[in-house]
Amino acid sequence: MTSNKGKYAEFKQMMEQNGIELNLVLMSYPEEQLDTIEEVAERSLCYLKGIIKDDFFIDDSGLFIEQLKGFPGVYSSYVKRTLDNEGILRLMDSKINRKAEFKTCIAYYDGHLNLFTGVTRGYIAKEIKGKRGFGFDPIFIPENRKKTYAEMTLEEKNSISHRSKATLQFLNYLKKKKI
Repeated sequence: MTSNKGKYAEFKQMMEQNGIELNLVLMSYPEEQLDTIEEVAERSLCYLKGIIKDDFFIDDSGLFIEQLKGFPGVYSSYVKRTLDNEGILRLMDSKINRKAEFKTCIAYYDGHLNLFTGVTRGYIAKEIKGKRGFGFDPIFIPENRKKTYAEMTLEEKNSISHRSKATLQFLNYLKKKKI
């Protein structure tokens, strides 16, 4: 359940590698700006469970920049639309501490609420690099890497990303349920 085709492509690859067919449902829904991505994902899931009858999952993700006290965080989607990568780079222009982390929370509904969170630490690049990916991928460099997410292949990004870490937890849950 997403309106973000980039997220879908990442999830589709990871799920298919694990023998799970994924169907995209393009649907917009209210995304409240709460204190944590877990709260946002949970509230969105609660809204959708009254509309969708099958099991489904959504995710909420955010870029949290240490020097900016966690900004944009839960406001990442809005900030991407309004300031974009260039705006974040302007905010970080004179900053020495460029530490940041990407977080994803997958909320899965199978009659019960299930949350799976993944985090990848890294830092904000000094310039936009790469053409792949979406969102803040062109300005985020994961720890111990030299390339931004946007410079990586989908396979490379999925091997280390915040979304893949949350997805691995989700897949382990599904395997225990034998889906």
